[in-house]
Amino acid sequence: MKKKAAVVGATGYVGVELVRLLMRHPNIELCGVSSVSFEGKMLSEVYPQLKGICDMECQSQLRAIASADIVFSALPHGLSQDLAEVCFYTNRLFIDMGADFRLDDQHDYEQWYGEGFKNDELNGIAVYGIPELFREQIRYARIIANPGCYPTCAGLGLFPVVQNGLISMDSIIIDAKSGTTGAGREPSPEQHFANRNEAFSPYKVAQHRHTPEIEQTLSKALGRRIKVTFVPHLLPVSRGIVCTMYANVKLGVTEERIRSAYNKFYLNEKFVRVLPAGRTADLKNVRMSNYCDISLHVDNRRATLIVVSAIDNMMKGAASQAVQNMNIIMDFDEDAGINMIPTAF
Repeated sequence: MKKKAAVVGATGYVGVELVRLLMRHPNIELCGVSSVSFEGKMLSEVYPQLKGICDMECQSQLRAIASADIVFSALPHGLSQDLAEVCFYTNRLFIDMGADFRLDDQHDYEQWYGEGFKNDELNGIAVYGIPELFREQIRYARIIANPGCYPTCAGLGLFPVVQNGLISMDSIIIDAKSGTTGAGREPSPEQHFANRNEAFSPYKVAQHRHTPEIEQTLSKALGRRIKVTFVPHLLPVSRGIVCTMYANVKLGVTEERIRSAYNKFYLNEKFVRVLPAGRTADLKNVRMSNYCDISLHVDNRRATLIVVSAIDNMMKGAASQAVQNMNIIMDFDEDAGINMIPTAF
């Protein structure tokens, strides 16, 4: 018997990606979609590519989730905590695509988001959902904090080398580039075609809200708190993220040892591909998929490790990772509904 799922915030970029994935999931029946901006309209009116595929009416939140076993919340930060309470206390699995449950420390959340936790109990039991790193905790979760796109790409790229203590922890620099869908559907001057075409620039330098999330993930790998330098850039493409990450290699650590650590860590992971020597991760090769490609490079002149990781920010960085988390919790095949082959162009 199929489980019923609802998507709140279904008309945003992440929300509609979730709808697209859930509609093809063999174990899921999509039972409701919600949108404040387009309440009363059919989802296929907002996204014509869904005509004849998902002609569901966008409803209020409570109507949309009324019969749901699983609720995906694709809302901006600060708007999911009340809904999480409703779902938790009515025994629904709640997967939050926003930032409300991502940070363990309330002080970090207050510093970076300007507000506190509404329910300490729920924040205390929420599980951060990068499956390849925290699968066993995810398996028994009832609230999932689906990670941000940059933290997913950077976390997967650096976790093995941090956990194995092969680099100097105070030397990590993350130079990240994202497609414009990462900013969401709401238009802004920065996303205007005239400002993005033929353009490439950093933004929110040393103040991006994903910084503490990245540091939290890597701190769990090491067992103590560490800090990183994180600079995001905006690419003139629709989707995809590439993180180029630098760190000083510890004395005596060889490229062979580093590569062995990655191959061992991701040996049985379908969705993380450690590329062979001489290859470089490219967002083109992961588009429209749940894959993360990682390439490893060592500058022996400077004793510097360079890790390049690439994901689709709308998929592994958001919607398909959320479905992967659901699959683990519901004991479905982990790749159910998300086993897409990356497009060639």
